[in-house]
Amino acid sequence: MKRTLYILSALMMSVSCEGFLSREPDNRISAEVFLSTENDLRLYANGLSNTYMLGSSVAIGENAYTDFCATKLSSDMYHPGIWSADKGGGWDKGNFSFIRQCNYMIQNMGKSRSNVSEEVYNHYMGVARFWRADAHMRKLKTFGNIPWIDRYLQPDDPLLKAGRDDREYVFHKILEDLEFAAENCNDALELSRTNVNRYVALAYIARACLWEGTFRKYHDFNPSTGAIWNNNYETSDELIQRALDAADEIIESGVFSLHTGDPQNAYSELFNQNKVNEKEVIWGREFSEDLAVSHDITGQYNSPTWGQQYSPTKEFLRMYLNTDGSHISADNVSITQEFIGRDWRMWQTVNSPGHKYQTLTGTLEDKPTKFNEVFTGYAWIKWNQEKAENYRAGALCYNALPLFRFAEILLIKAEAAELLSEMNETVWNETIGALRARAGVESIYPGSAAYSADTWLRDYYTEDVKHSRALSNTLLEIMRERAVELAMESESRYDDLMRWNYGDLIERRWNHQGWRGIYITQEEAAYGIHFNGATYFIKRNGKHDEYNYPVAGTGSDQTFSLSEGTYGYLIYNYKLEWDDKMYLSPIPTSALNVNKNLGQNQGW
Repeated sequence: MKRTLYILSALMMSVSCEGFLSREPDNRISAEVFLSTENDLRLYANGLSNTYMLGSSVAIGENAYTDFCATKLSSDMYHPGIWSADKGGGWDKGNFSFIRQCNYMIQNMGKSRSNVSEEVYNHYMGVARFWRADAHMRKLKTFGNIPWIDRYLQPDDPLLKAGRDDREYVFHKILEDLEFAAENCNDALELSRTNVNRYVALAYIARACLWEGTFRKYHDFNPSTGAIWNNNYETSDELIQRALDAADEIIESGVFSLHTGDPQNAYSELFNQNKVNEKEVIWGREFSEDLAVSHDITGQYNSPTWGQQYSPTKEFLRMYLNTDGSHISADNVSITQEFIGRDWRMWQTVNSPGHKYQTLTGTLEDKPTKFNEVFTGYAWIKWNQEKAENYRAGALCYNALPLFRFAEILLIKAEAAELLSEMNETVWNETIGALRARAGVESIYPGSAAYSADTWLRDYYTEDVKHSRALSNTLLEIMRERAVELAMESESRYDDLMRWNYGDLIERRWNHQGWRGIYITQEEAAYGIHFNGATYFIKRNGKHDEYNYPVAGTGSDQTFSLSEGTYGYLIYNYKLEWDDKMYLSPIPTSALNVNKNLGQNQGW
């Protein structure tokens, strides 16, 4: 009996009943002949992309739960004594259905061989393998050892009761899929920056290899098992070298470059346009009001009730250099003064003096930072559509989301080159120097006589942390640059903390007490903070509203205090814990009850 695509989508356990793979077509096509034409392959590949491409999580996600972002409530993972395998998720059939969809395409598209060219066939095979690699990579980063699933599973498949594969083997298979995609995904077939092509695959190789290579470099053992790395496949240095090679291939292609212009606007233009910037964006997602495809980032950043009142921290702002290339010597200055002479990306990432928004009446005014929307006195503006109508909970936005940018490729090259002892002033100028030039910041090579080391930056990564290590000035500056260039993008900060073995910075923050925010001078504490046309007061046990912070001074959780008692840094007190087992999530108890062969990650 012939089955339709509607039945096929049900068999594939599609995660979205509204997506392509579960929508009954107007013209019913039998499963026996589907995937036999180029149009079928394109249709199915687009369905995979529509199902799994990132939305607002690209700008929030786990980035929200780091040292650089305060939230009303943190992740339960970091709350003392709360998280356990009983509460864990991410391992039911819905979490693996996308891999099954990819394998269905890989396993069944052979029927198209006689109808399409080898080039077309390999392109769509590359797209399917790209998505299979991506799905496995997300799980590897979450759980470590996972099963490598390379076939369309049936209910009686023994793999369903098997144990997990070693992550080194799994990453080797992920890399095989990505290499195939890089070799075969054809730019001529996918001209759009929103589709998978050769350069998207190369960018993914660069990012993934840097992740896994540095993870193994800085973690002495596989956190799933506690065993040292076996190096049966790629070593950490080989992965870092592959990241460098992939980055170089993208750079040398000449297809991409940094979007430049007025340093006061060039950076923000990448994030507030409805179309991806085709100079810099290698891969991105676009949205459309006509097609009812949107995201809600602006609402989450600006609503007092929607989201987590995400707020930048003082530590994040201190990462920014002065425009003359020097680092700041102190950060106990008012918010009205600390932007002066600083990296222009700081002005375009955090609400700054003179930043404008459009009111409901259509006029442009300086944007205040409402204290019932943030917890540090700082507010994110990167990604925002600065119209008051977009600030409400659930408001729809249509600005494009870059997923891979040329800027990240430059950062990958810089870090990989430094780790492989291939960094020099030429490489520096090509990478970090170029990014700083776009931001209006003078670039000073750390190996030059003009460079002045930032002791605060070194102390931040080496003092009072569990896994301190020797860090070159060049590597520290690369870490700084990643923080400011990739702020709130693609889980970059969270991923960096995990791979660098600095997860405990999530707990440490301000004296292990909470997130540190704006500095309130003695005068401001007495007479109010005057910022962007509004005046903010600190009230003892007062009401938490748009222009008042209730300072309890007790230091108890979810209260505000001032570091000097009556003035100083605003501290949102929120104690967290860190244990190295948290580099991985636990295998959920519900999954272990079904398949005890999975085993549990070490420490859980």
